[in-house]
Amino acid sequence: ILNDRKYNALRDALYQCESEKTRFRRLLINAVMATDLIDQELKNLRNTRWSKAFREVADDEENTNKQQAMNRKATIVIEHIIQASDVAHCMQHWHVFCKWNEKLFVEMYGAYREGRADRDPSVGWYEGEICFFDNYVIPLAKKLEECGVFGVSSDEYLSYALANRREWKIKGERITEDMIRRTKAAATGEEQDSSSSDGSSDRNW
Repeated sequence: ILNDRKYNALRDALYQCESEKTRFRRLLINAVMATDLIDQELKNLRNTRWSKAFREVADDEENTNKQQAMNRKATIVIEHIIQASDVAHCMQHWHVFCKWNEKLFVEMYGAYREGRADRDPSVGWYEGEICFFDNYVIPLAKKLEECGVFGVSSDEYLSYALANRREWKIKGERITEDMIRRTKAAATGEEQDSSSSDGSSDRNW
């Protein structure tokens, strides 16, 4: 799509030569891959790059030039911005978190019922959210605060993440039970509507 003629001006703004095009492509791929939450090897690699970019400055200055260090920081920050966008509801107001948490559950439960996912998300959802906050969302929010890319908003994201974690710890079990009940009732209703309508699976062809 990007190579379409109508995006000539956009391409000119993104890169001016083949080397810049290659760098942009690599950056784009890294940003997309950064949203993979399952691959532990990729996660460890990102953590290593973060440490090298932001926590080993003194040693790094002896081994690389300032431009390379700046490029490394820019790349890892972009990756973390994409990650934050992917789970942004966890770092916003409680009601926003609850709304999108339920939408995610409904989507995953639908995938499970249709055979597109192996695991029933209703099993362990409450505990899984706490684990997700502790091992992904809150560490990510702390990194965003550390690099200061969002300015004063970085403190806000971390505060919301911590507050939502506390709130979920208290109310999450009841919320999960209600959410599962609503989702399963809706799915059962859809099945009943389907079986009673014209074109049901009982039709003989």
